[in-house]
Amino acid sequence: MRSNSSPQERLRRWRLILGGGAADGICTGTQINGIGDGTEGDGFSLGSADQGIDRALSALYDSDSRQGGLGASSPKVARWLGDIRTYFPTSVVKVMQQDALERLNLRQMLLEPELLEAVEPDVHLVSNLLSLSGVMPGKTKETARIVVRRVVEDLIRKLENPTRQAILGSLNRATRNRRPRHHEIDWHRTIRANLKHYQPNYRTIIPEVRIGYGRKRSALRDIILCVDQSGSMATSVVYAGIFSAVLASLPAVQTRMVVFDTAIVDLTDLLQDPVEVLFGTQLGGGTDINRALAYCQSLVRQPQDTILVLISDLYEGGNQTEMRQRMSALVGSGIQFITLLALNDDGAAWYDHDNAHFMATLGVPAFACTPDRFPDLMAAAINRQDLNQWAATQDIAIAR
Repeated sequence: MRSNSSPQERLRRWRLILGGGAADGICTGTQINGIGDGTEGDGFSLGSADQGIDRALSALYDSDSRQGGLGASSPKVARWLGDIRTYFPTSVVKVMQQDALERLNLRQMLLEPELLEAVEPDVHLVSNLLSLSGVMPGKTKETARIVVRRVVEDLIRKLENPTRQAILGSLNRATRNRRPRHHEIDWHRTIRANLKHYQPNYRTIIPEVRIGYGRKRSALRDIILCVDQSGSMATSVVYAGIFSAVLASLPAVQTRMVVFDTAIVDLTDLLQDPVEVLFGTQLGGGTDINRALAYCQSLVRQPQDTILVLISDLYEGGNQTEMRQRMSALVGSGIQFITLLALNDDGAAWYDHDNAHFMATLGVPAFACTPDRFPDLMAAAINRQDLNQWAATQDIAIAR
């Protein structure tokens, strides 16, 4: 609270912070930071706008609200959603909506189209909608798709250009063939690069650096995103779906997206529409990492040019011994193996420390990654940089 605010303004803020009920007495008969003399004559009343703010906060955060402060009435919830958008900035609205989902059990109410239209969409809301997609009636699902598409399009606007620039820049560097065979040498570029090594006595150039033509493969890297769709990975699934769609739009890489719980779904054919990708997931359920890795292993054609990104908290519900053996085999085959414990805005995750430690012994980095860093991560992987060192430069903690 700024010290230059008026006593009345400071009292107003304390009243909104402390809430009503017993707090009304505090704000009318007790000194707060030297305001008032403790008499009822110093009573304070909220203006009409502040009363609206107070009601919106009380419905969510007062102790009785845990028993259903908004009631079971959809119109009442819709009004509350409209009120908080009126009184608070978007960043605060998103926090309050997420709190309401957790504290007041509003998830079931999201099955109603009228409520969805009143909600401020964000990644957390999308993950909740995806988890409910299997029980949504048709009319609600269409509204949900509109809400999800708004979030997806907004995220693509933010993430697409950084991803394209990072990936394409790295691919251009990676395609320079510095160890060409004789028939792959680009003689014009090689001569130019070695002019400083001209030997006048022999009238020749010593080619210390040989430059070859880039590889002619249509896809210079194969990227497989293997995504755990258990409930704890919800926001990671959303971001993974969006990044997969962006990567799939780059002809220089071949991208596949595989999601799994105890079953496996290959969503590669849907990558042209990230909304369809997200609705192709089924959030929740168990986890069989071993089975998912076996499927991804069957997709590998060029191990040296394949990047496998496992996005999972590493809690294995299947055969852990076989999972570790398969991880060892994948690393031994020459693929570049990365584990993201989370791909979300928090950059934090709960994860199985024993399995993360095992992966560290294989040289496989395991860490949480925020979406803004994912493009640079993939660029570093394409250039086969030491990702442990890369993470250290980004101040990202590696699981060990």
